[in-house]
Amino acid sequence: MTLDAGLIIAIFAVFIIGLALGVPIAISLGLGAISGLLYNGGIPLAITGQRIYAANDSFSMLAVPFFMFAGAVMTKGGISKRLVDMADCIVGRFTGGLAMCGTLAAMLFAALSGSSTATTAAIGGCMIETMREKGYDDDFSAASIAAAGTTGIVIPPSIPMVVYALATGTSIGAMFMGGVIPGILLGAAMMITNYIISKKRGYKGSNKVSSSEVIARFKDGIWGLLMPIIILGGIYSGVFSPTESAAVACVYGLIVSLFVYREIKVKDIYGLIVDAIKSTALVMLIMSTAGLFSWVMTAANVPQQIAGIISSLTTSRFLVMLLVNIFLLILGCLINASAAISIVAPILYPLVVGTLGVHPVAFGVIMVVNLAIGYVTPPVGADLFVAQAMTGLSLEKISKAVMPFVIAELIVLALITELPILITFLPSLLS
Repeated sequence: MTLDAGLIIAIFAVFIIGLALGVPIAISLGLGAISGLLYNGGIPLAITGQRIYAANDSFSMLAVPFFMFAGAVMTKGGISKRLVDMADCIVGRFTGGLAMCGTLAAMLFAALSGSSTATTAAIGGCMIETMREKGYDDDFSAASIAAAGTTGIVIPPSIPMVVYALATGTSIGAMFMGGVIPGILLGAAMMITNYIISKKRGYKGSNKVSSSEVIARFKDGIWGLLMPIIILGGIYSGVFSPTESAAVACVYGLIVSLFVYREIKVKDIYGLIVDAIKSTALVMLIMSTAGLFSWVMTAANVPQQIAGIISSLTTSRFLVMLLVNIFLLILGCLINASAAISIVAPILYPLVVGTLGVHPVAFGVIMVVNLAIGYVTPPVGADLFVAQAMTGLSLEKISKAVMPFVIAELIVLALITELPILITFLPSLLS
């Protein structure tokens, strides 16, 4: 298949029209790809089934349903409440302590769930009402928790990082380690933002917790914190692969939730499995049609064309990465992270990694951080909708309140883009 501007227009026209009409993104992607094949006429449509199947024909893909199930178990198993209690011991006494507690708890839960919306829902369910009782305004509470939820796909384990690794052939373990420092920086930036806003609005800290209470809370919550240690420790010690680590996370989560915290019963497991299957089916369907879409784009030489156009405009790494970041930020406002990565990673990878020489792990984490910000930016900011459901506020009011947190996240994005060593440092130590 040779480069044809008409073919590219046909593909994107059908895709964009589908989205505008409210057609599910997975179907829009598939129809766009098929329109490209019909326009070309040189490749039989039978190839669509083969490419859709090939997109998910990978042992590593099993990590997605396993992490989905592990996240569901951790959410229902009482772990989020215990993480909030632990976080309150650390930051609760400071100005805006409850808001900072929500951010820290979200960071801890992010190390268990791999999902932004799951993190927002789990921590918001514990924090929103408490913040309301302590005099925090609903718009600030909603914005703070929604923004904190974005760490869910940056701090490992992360489902979008698994998707990127599969799309580009990058190590899943290296991606996980690459997200640690950026995830901590995001959390720190949001806690600083919480402090500044709380100082202006007069939100006080909570009473200091006694040392005996601190010990009791940490003893109760330590079981949840052990899971990311087991996952990352097992991967880098060679005990199990990243995919196997996801299965280990499921078993560990069940043991803790059933026999230690006793927050779920055996009869609840079926419902958790069904929830995980529904979430996995959505991701896998998107990845299947996105795989076909990306294959058609690659066959049409779109990645090379984009690289050539941008390279002809500028050879400056700074300007190219600025354009890439702006593009990803806009994309993140429109579609979810896993779908966006499946579509554009194969297209942008040759330019950013091949032409500019950016480390594959660094580019992957930069891409995930860009798209994480999309979870708190309208019109499709999933974390905003979760926060809206919890508070009953309008989307416009929450969107306005979340802007200071978005600015803080953009500062972190700029920092890791210009200093990729912040991403590659930990993977390099363990390689």
